[in-house]
Amino acid sequence: MTDEKNDSTSVFSTVEDRVAKADATYVMPTYSRYPVEFVSGHDATLVDSTGKEYIDLLGGIGCASVGHANPAVRQAIAEQLDRVWQTSNYFYDENRVHLAAALSTMLSTTTDEGGHVVGSTGTRWKTFFANSGAEANEGAIKLARRWGEVNLDGAAVIVTARQSFHGRTLATLAATGQDKFHRSFRPLPEGFVALPLNDIYALRERVERGSVCAVMLECVQGEGGVWNANYDYLRDVRDLCREKGILMICDEVQTGFYRCGSPFCYQRSEIEPDIVTMAKGIADGFPMGAFAARSEVADLFAPGDHGSTFGGNNLACAAGLATVKELVDREIGEHVLSVGRHLRHRLTAMHHVEECRGHGLMRGAQLDAPVAERAVEEGLAEGLVMNHIGDSILRFLPPLVITREEVDEACDRLEKILDRLA
Repeated sequence: MTDEKNDSTSVFSTVEDRVAKADATYVMPTYSRYPVEFVSGHDATLVDSTGKEYIDLLGGIGCASVGHANPAVRQAIAEQLDRVWQTSNYFYDENRVHLAAALSTMLSTTTDEGGHVVGSTGTRWKTFFANSGAEANEGAIKLARRWGEVNLDGAAVIVTARQSFHGRTLATLAATGQDKFHRSFRPLPEGFVALPLNDIYALRERVERGSVCAVMLECVQGEGGVWNANYDYLRDVRDLCREKGILMICDEVQTGFYRCGSPFCYQRSEIEPDIVTMAKGIADGFPMGAFAARSEVADLFAPGDHGSTFGGNNLACAAGLATVKELVDREIGEHVLSVGRHLRHRLTAMHHVEECRGHGLMRGAQLDAPVAERAVEEGLAEGLVMNHIGDSILRFLPPLVITREEVDEACDRLEKILDRLA
């Protein structure tokens, strides 16, 4: 559940031995897996190969936005399966067009600091569809470099934040402000500088030195420990970028699609960036990523400047369009804000939780003892699917349809686990 996890010696196990052995034999060892195989799910519930049910507080790492096996998304995929799956970007696809239009509407939405929708900027956004968050961020980096070439005398440096995470390709690794992800993979591409989050003075000083084409930030740093970018800081970054003619890129791979209550998290700081990257919740777990840009920025790309064989394929766009329609029709944002507040309240009331960070249903609980990994392991035995970052942070990214009652039941179980361990 986190790439930093060490091999578990937990006695709890439901996966068949033959499956675990075959995995060890034929699959690259890039993950240390927990000894459970999930075979079905619905809403915020997962079921393993023995029939045991779990409350899902991970959501496939924030992907199951409208819940596991959502009927509307399942129907859209099934109907598209009977038609055509992949024809390439050389040809038109109506679902792709409708999805891009829906994203333009979502991206131009305005909210207050609490995440409640108040209006629209009317901005027209254009989208490129990819397959993952890393691909989306790669595309944003390329577009920012094109902006620098055309408008900033070849400026190519992209400023990111320390403790950020933007992906595992070489360029997105270089953009990631965590050295532990860089080890063994140097030399990395040049042109990236990571500065402290929420330090506008450090950012201004670096921008004043020149050669910067863009600033790339997460509104909430997920892999870095669920740390919020301050609203005032994001506004100051937006103002600085406008002043200097450089682009502001918001990496919304984890925070987008109502994860934090608003359609996209940047809207809570009442700003509008130039490029937004997205993935995870865009298609309810179906593999898809995208990056969108204001039309005057997007139009710097010409045919042949960027591409993807599978990106924006017929099947993915059907899943994405159905997911976005579900999010909007169910007014999921208000539900996320309400249940997210309740989750925060329950977590902060626990004796062994020092702090709860994040927005909506993206939460990080800072524990008072280094027991996060053990809590995740014991949680499985208690029917909880959770995630940890390091040894003292629990991260929560449940399906957005999780109910208040499920949050209460999950927190009751978690509190007992922490009382035993801490």
